[in-house]
Amino acid sequence: MILLSFQGFCSWLSSLYHMKDEEIRSKCGIDAVTYLSFQRHIILLMTVVSLLSLAVILPVNFSGNLLDSPENFGRTTLANVSAKDSFLWLHSIFALVYFIITLLCMAHHSIRLEYREDEKVARTLMITSIPREISDPGLITKHFHEAYPSCTVTDISFCFNVHKLMRLDLERRKAMKGRLYFASKAQKEGKIMIKTHPCAQIFCCDICGFEKVTFFTFFGIYTWLSLSCSAQKASYHWMALQCKSRQLDITTVVQSHKWGVSYAPAPSDIIWENLSVCGSRWWLRCVLLNILLFLLLFFLTTPAIIVNTMDKFNVTRPVESLRSPVITQFFPTLLLWAFSVLLPFIVYYSAFFESHWTRSGENQVTMHKCFLLLVFMVIILPSLGLSSLDLFFTWLFDVHFLDEKDVKFQCVFLPDNGAFFVNYVITSSLIGTSMELLRIPALTVYALRLCFAKSQAERIHVKRSQAYEFQFGLEYAWTMCIFAVSMTYSITCPIITPFGLLYVILKHMVDRYNIYYAYVPTKLNQRIHRAAISQVIVAPILCMFWLLFFSVLRLGPVHPITLFTLASLIACIACYLFRLCLRKQPDKSTSYQVSSSTTHCSSGEVLILNKECVF
Repeated sequence: MILLSFQGFCSWLSSLYHMKDEEIRSKCGIDAVTYLSFQRHIILLMTVVSLLSLAVILPVNFSGNLLDSPENFGRTTLANVSAKDSFLWLHSIFALVYFIITLLCMAHHSIRLEYREDEKVARTLMITSIPREISDPGLITKHFHEAYPSCTVTDISFCFNVHKLMRLDLERRKAMKGRLYFASKAQKEGKIMIKTHPCAQIFCCDICGFEKVTFFTFFGIYTWLSLSCSAQKASYHWMALQCKSRQLDITTVVQSHKWGVSYAPAPSDIIWENLSVCGSRWWLRCVLLNILLFLLLFFLTTPAIIVNTMDKFNVTRPVESLRSPVITQFFPTLLLWAFSVLLPFIVYYSAFFESHWTRSGENQVTMHKCFLLLVFMVIILPSLGLSSLDLFFTWLFDVHFLDEKDVKFQCVFLPDNGAFFVNYVITSSLIGTSMELLRIPALTVYALRLCFAKSQAERIHVKRSQAYEFQFGLEYAWTMCIFAVSMTYSITCPIITPFGLLYVILKHMVDRYNIYYAYVPTKLNQRIHRAAISQVIVAPILCMFWLLFFSVLRLGPVHPITLFTLASLIACIACYLFRLCLRKQPDKSTSYQVSSSTTHCSSGEVLILNKECVF
C-alpha cells in the first residue's frame, strides 16, 4: 500500500509529506518517532523565536544610528544600538522569554515520551562481578531462594566472550552463501574459476596474472569456519558441565557482596561482542582513548586553525585570485562546514572504540561529546576570535594575555562576526542537509567494498548488507548545534533565525527520508532522548551569556540592565540544574547486599553477566 501511494515522478519527495508516524513506527521503531517528534518541537520553537526576533528585535536594531551606512550588515545587529538607548531592556527581557519558551516546549515533548513498559515488565536483572569459578546456574538460583524466599527465579543465562565467535560465524555465513551461489551457477555453466586477489574484480583482463582457483577450493574455508564455531560452542557447554556445587555457604561461594545489579537492557540494545571488554580493561581503554582525543582536539579544536595552516601553503590562493566577493566569502564558510563535519566524526569513532555494552550508551556518549565539541568549535572559540582550546586556556588563565581581554571580548559583537555565523547556518542548511541526503561517505564506503570484493558472490553480499543503523547520537548533536548557533545569535544578530528555521525544517525532511528508506531500525533506551532535551536548554543560556558580555562591555558591570541580565542568567542556570536533579532517576546499578529481611518481588528472569567468566 505504501509503495503504491508513492509511485510517480519524485515520489520519494512527496512521500515525506504523506508518510504518517504510524508507518514510521511500524517499520523503524518508537525511537525514530521520538526523534522526529523532537525535531518537530524544535521547528515549532524556532518558528516562535524567528517571529519574535524579526518582528521585535530586528526593528529595534534598525532603529539605532551607530552604523549609518544602509549597506552595512551591522545595522541588523545589536552593535547598532546605542548604549544609552532604553530599548536595550527588550533584548534582556526577550532572552529570558526565549528560555521560558524553550523550557515549556521541551517539557511538552518530555510529557509525550512514551513509557517503555516492555523493559520493565520483563523484570530481568543483569548481575556483574560474579567469580570466575561460578558456572552452575543452580548456585545462583539457590542463593536467591535463600536470600529472597518470595522471589521466583524462572531462568538464568550466562554471557560469554562471543566476540571471536560472532566474527567467525559472520565469515562462515558469507562463505556458505558464496559457495551456494557458485554451486548453482556451476550446474549451468560448468567449472568456474575464481580470481583470489582482492582487486581482481576491478580488472577484467588477465594481464596482471591473478591466480585462479576453483570455487570449491576458494570456499574451503567454510569447512574450517564451521568446525571453529562448533569448537567454540562446545567449550562453553563443557564449562557449564564441569563445575560442581560445593557444600559450603552459598553466600560465601557466590560472593554476593561484590555483585553489581542493574536492570538488564533490551537484547537488541546490547552489543554482545563488547561484553568481553569489562572492568579495568574497559576503564583503561576509555581513559587512553579520551586522553588521545583531548590532545588531538586541544590544538585542532576549530577548522580555523586547519584553514590557517592551509593558507601557509597557498592552497586557497586560486580561489582568492578569482576576485569574486561571493566566492571569497563563501569559500571560508564552506571549509568551516567541511572540517566541522570531519572533527565530530573523530569524536564519534572514539566513542565507538570505547566498546560500550549498549547501543544506547554509545549513542548517548557520542551525543554529549560531539555536542560539547561543536559548541566550542562553532560558537565559543570563533566568537572570541580564538582558534583552539590551547589559546582558549591561555586567554582564560594567562595574566599577560588577559591584559588584552577587552579586544578579545569585542570580537563577540563585531558585525562581520554575525555575518559569518549567518553564512555558516545557510551553508549547513543548503549544503549540509543535501550532503546528508546524498550520503556521500556511505556511498564511498560501499564503492570501496565493491572494489575489494574477491568474487561476484561477495559483491552480492556487499549489496545486501549495505544498510547501517541510524546514528541518533551524532544526529542529535548536529541538530542541537545549529539550533544553539541560531538561538545564541537570535538577539545579537536576529536575521540568523529564519535560516536556523530553514535548517531544522530541511534536517527534519532529510532525516525522515533516511530513517525510513536508508537505515535499519534501531532500538535504544529512553535516556538518550531525555538527555537531548537537557542539552537543548543550553542554547538560550548561551544567548544570555552573550548578552551579559555585551552589557558588561558597553554598559558597565553595575548598570541595571547588566544586573538584570546577570540575575536572569543565574536564575535560569539554577532552574536548569534543579530540573536535572528533579528528573534524575536513581542509579539502577547498585551494590548487591543480602538482607536479613524478606524482600517481596514478582517472579522474573535473571540474566547473569559474569565479568570474570568471559574468556
